[in-house]
Amino acid sequence: MADYDYDVLVIGAGPGGYVAAIRAAQLGLKTACADGRATLGGTCLNVGCIPSKAMLHASEYYDAAANGMMAKMGIDVTPKLNLPAMHAQRIDAVKGLTGGIEFLFKKNKVDWLKGYAAFTGKDSVEVAGKTYRAKNIIIATGSSVTPLPGVDVDNDKQIIVDSTGALELAKVPDHLVVIGGGVIGLELGSVWRRLGAKVTCVEFLDQILPGMDADVRKDANRIFKKQGIEFKLKTKVTGAVVKGKKAVLTLEPAAGGDAETLEADVVLVSIGRRPNTEGLALDKAGLVVNARGQIETNHDFSTEVPGIWAIGDVIPGPMLAHKAEDEGIACAENIAGQTGIVNHDVIPSVVYTWPEIAGVGLTEEQAKEKGEVKVGKFPMAGNSRAKTNHEPDGFVKIIADAKTDRVLGVWCIASVAGTMIAQAAQAMEFGATSEDIAYTCHAHPTHSEAIKEAAMAVTGKPIHI
Repeated sequence: MADYDYDVLVIGAGPGGYVAAIRAAQLGLKTACADGRATLGGTCLNVGCIPSKAMLHASEYYDAAANGMMAKMGIDVTPKLNLPAMHAQRIDAVKGLTGGIEFLFKKNKVDWLKGYAAFTGKDSVEVAGKTYRAKNIIIATGSSVTPLPGVDVDNDKQIIVDSTGALELAKVPDHLVVIGGGVIGLELGSVWRRLGAKVTCVEFLDQILPGMDADVRKDANRIFKKQGIEFKLKTKVTGAVVKGKKAVLTLEPAAGGDAETLEADVVLVSIGRRPNTEGLALDKAGLVVNARGQIETNHDFSTEVPGIWAIGDVIPGPMLAHKAEDEGIACAENIAGQTGIVNHDVIPSVVYTWPEIAGVGLTEEQAKEKGEVKVGKFPMAGNSRAKTNHEPDGFVKIIADAKTDRVLGVWCIASVAGTMIAQAAQAMEFGATSEDIAYTCHAHPTHSEAIKEAAMAVTGKPIHI
């Protein structure tokens, strides 16, 4: 150990990095984590997952009051939006959670190296002008917003913004245009739609939510339209010009054709994210990235250079905080000589709109490519709890192997879909069949009964439809 400053040095303190650092320290390894932000937690806790959920939750309350849902339940209110206070509770949530990570670092004796790290060799990095050597280095630098050619983001002006800027808007825009029909765009678009903005979503593909089950994509589009979001599908944005306090976008059909213009008060660029590998001086460590800018790893998260590991958004796979967390734990355990495993076939994904959208495993389309399947589907309109709560939209869909009945994928739209999907993921992790789920007693009345009914529907025997 005398030749090294640390057993493990983690680059990046996002969900993957800080979890890896804490787990490594728990395993008795001398650990440091380098990050240049003023607070720990990476994009997720500072400007991503956490603050967006704070705004989503608050805007749901406002929307329920402003659009008659509370009145339907016998609660007469006339809401008044206090946007500064809404932002304040968002900031407070972030402060509490990022401070919590700093406490956990101190508790577990993880050194926070304040600064951005860059490799100086295969076992060394420089942080804030000082070089550190480590027996193992974990790259967990996350991802950043993918830029769109011809559309220049300037969050300070609050006219053309990215996801970070969309959380900070000082007033509700009259017209918000969201470029990209993925998770982030729909979540943030939903926030400002609830607070009073007209929202138009421009998507290059023929449907929103790429990568999700086709039934989910279709029904989600219908639900969002009913809520007031307008969609321009099969459309590309080729340019944007700021004129005064407005932005003028140039749009063209994705397949080619005549251009048109669209004016907006605020434009949110949300076309995806890309790995943060620039600035790491990977060449000095002997590492290269693939065509997508990602670092390739083995099953145990080791790279081609012994002693260097990578997790989270910088490696192939979905860019999800919980995937990064699980990889961080597994990677630290592998470094400690244990067996850390992540089942990448069972990684749930959630869209925190209203209702929520969630899925795990294969889509029906993917499953059919692999063989014959059975599908069970149950509408939330037939679920007693959803009906009582005035939440009729959505469904649960279970895809099972036609021969073995093993569950291959579960997809759902429901007010609490993000919570419901955990049951499905756990069932799949244990290799459950649809019959296993169907014959598991579910509490009544709960939203999760819809999962039981969908499982029963796989073999054609749902009760409440």
